[in-house]
Formats: sequence, structure tokens, C-alpha cells
Amino acid sequence: MSVPLGPVKRTLTRDPRTSFVTEESVYGTLLVSGMIVASGSHGATSWETFLSVLGTVIVFWVAHVYAGTVATHGVVPGNEASLSAAFRKSVRRSLGFLTSALLPSVVLLIGALRIIPDGVAIWSALWLGVVILGALGYSAFTLRGSSWTMRIVGCLATAALGVAMILLKALIH
Repeated sequence: MSVPLGPVKRTLTRDPRTSFVTEESVYGTLLVSGMIVASGSHGATSWETFLSVLGTVIVFWVAHVYAGTVATHGVVPGNEASLSAAFRKSVRRSLGFLTSALLPSVVLLIGALRIIPDGVAIWSALWLGVVILGALGYSAFTLRGSSWTMRIVGCLATAALGVAMILLKALIH
């Protein structure tokens, strides 16, 4: 009979249902919320805000993919990644950056198409960012096997960043 000598090292494996929980997803959501706040501070319409968010997310995503490719290419001695492998890894890793912008951008586009008023679209996109951040926090704690209490705490703490963006928007107006 063997007795473990120390704590068992757990490796985190990504569950496909929660693989969207990445730093890029959180950062992308915060970037989109920040862009909505910045656009709104200039009295932009939902169409102008949509274009600003879309352009900024694409530029930041391309920069992120480029940086990830450069940083990953041939860094680990004995395990050199080809340029194409480094690029694929960087694109795969940064998908959360794009997907986190998708839902708020759709809401802004609905406003741009005049299906809902501009103000409703902009505020809805901001609140959707809070919901996305809360879901990311909850999922991150779930992925790590936390209790339901810690999942709720993680959800609320992560969503608080989105609420901070909304407070910033309210203060600007």
C-alpha cells in the first residue's frame, strides 16, 4: 500500500463547453464594454458604436494573433513550433477575443438597423457585457471544481467589472 507524499497535482483540462473561458474572452468583453462607453461619451449612435467596436476588436485581435505567433514561434528549445503551427495556436487561443464581442455587437447592430432605439441598444450591449462577464466567472470556477457558493462569488466578482463600466458610462453622461 502506498501513501501519497504530498498534494496531488491536478492538471486542468479544458471542457469543450467551457473552453471559451480564457483571458482573451474576459479582455475582449472588457474591451467591447470600454469601446461602448467611449463611443457613448461622444454621443455616438448605435451604428457608429457598432463600427467603432467592430474595427477596434478586429485591430486588437490581429495584433493579439501576431503577438502570440511571434511569442510562440520557436521559443521552447527542443520543442520549436513552426511559424504556421505558432499561428494556428495563436488564432485558436485568441478566438475568445472575437466571440466575446459577438453578442454585444449583434445588439448594437439591431440598434443600427433601427429595430430598437440607439439608447436601448447601447445600454443593452453594456448590460449584456455584464452577463457575459458573470457567465465567464461562473464557468471558470465551475471548470476548476469550485463549490456552488464560490461559483456565485466568482460570477458576481467578474460581473462587477462590467458594472464598473456601466457606472463609468453613467458618470460620463
